[in-house]
Amino acid sequence: MPRRRIAAVLASAVLGLALLTGCGDDVSCGLDQCTVTIQRETNASVEVLGVEAKFVSADENTVTLDIAGEKIALTKGQQAVDVGGLMVTLTSVTPEAVQVEVSR
Repeated sequence: MPRRRIAAVLASAVLGLALLTGCGDDVSCGLDQCTVTIQRETNASVEVLGVEAKFVSADENTVTLDIAGEKIALTKGQQAVDVGGLMVTLTSVTPEAVQVEVSR
C-alpha cells in the first residue's frame, strides 16, 4: 500500500511540474494560476495553461485578446471572464504591454 501512495504522490508532482514548465518568460505560474504579460504589438502571443493568448488591441483601460480562438474584451477592475474553462482578469495596461491573470 505505501508504494501506491508514493507512486500517486510522484505522479502528482510530475503533472504539476509539467504544468509549470509550460510557462515561458512572459508567463509566471503557480499551481493553477498564471500571470501573463503580452506585448502590445501586432501578432504578439503567449501560451498559457495549454491555450494561446494573442494581443488584438488596447486603450488605457480596455484590452481585447484572442484566447483559444475566442475574442474577449477585458476592462481594468472588471471581474474575471470565463473563456473556455479559464478565468481571465486584466491586471494592468501600459504603453508597452498588458498583463492578465489566468486561472483554472
